[in-house]
Amino acid sequence: MPQSSPGISKKPDRLPPEDELVALLTKGLPQSPRTLTGPGDDCAMVRIPGSPLRQLLKADAMVEGIHFTMTMPPAAVGRKALARAVSDIASMGGRPNEALITVVLRPEVSLSWVRGVYTGLKKAARLWGVGIAGGETSSAPAGAPVVLSLALTGEVREDRVIRRSGARPGDVIAVTGKLGDSFASGWHLKFTPRLQEAQWLAQHYPPRAMMDLSDGLAKDLPRLAAMGKAGWQLDLEQIPRRAGATLPQALGEGEDYELLAVFPAATWLELQQRWPRQFPKLGLTKIGVMAGPSVREPELSGGWDHFGEG
Repeated sequence: MPQSSPGISKKPDRLPPEDELVALLTKGLPQSPRTLTGPGDDCAMVRIPGSPLRQLLKADAMVEGIHFTMTMPPAAVGRKALARAVSDIASMGGRPNEALITVVLRPEVSLSWVRGVYTGLKKAARLWGVGIAGGETSSAPAGAPVVLSLALTGEVREDRVIRRSGARPGDVIAVTGKLGDSFASGWHLKFTPRLQEAQWLAQHYPPRAMMDLSDGLAKDLPRLAAMGKAGWQLDLEQIPRRAGATLPQALGEGEDYELLAVFPAATWLELQQRWPRQFPKLGLTKIGVMAGPSVREPELSGGWDHFGEG
């Protein structure tokens, strides 16, 4: 049996947690001179020569057993595949344009199931003004999971782009809607991307930073804070929860697809008065304030991670 050299330990060749893996894979990637925002935000953003608009680029994948099951209504699965990407476009203040869809299918999948998925996709595309420009189909071995992969373009005015970075100590942390119990309640299949709300905010009360909540507040707030080199002070009692949801679910279950936004304190005073008149059926709740980079009250752990514990 071969022996290791003294003082040398061999680390197992295992995938690190998702954020570490993304940082590793994206380090040193070649960038086009047109690229304004690369990996690390909800969408990539590129310059459109001669235009005040900026193009947004988003790729997203849904994997059977992770994001959906074959027992779920196929039309709802198709709707979700598009809604997830539209939510990311919305979080940067943009509007969606064209989509490309790749479907990877094992031989046992029925034609009726695939047609059902596309029924949901087409209905959602019409609702949110998305053109389905094409895509790809591929086979998978028997027993392999079905994969729905989607690439989506969008556009946003240069002066209305909202990134994850920009949060400052003292800014108000707020979320739309309610969090938690997304799977049991079926919310993860029927949520509506906050397109209208995000565009209204970008025009009237621009957030310093914003993102959509897909991996859970406990995972996504630290990401937003890190981009702005900031910390946080949360009031856990103020976190709005879906009926029946526990606080741990609201913090870490994920698949909420609400907006997590950070506003200057002076902006918040007026916004909290105007919001209910503009969007009477959707709450916008203050859940804390941003702080200095060394402040993390409370410490947050958990949330969804594809490769780590969570």
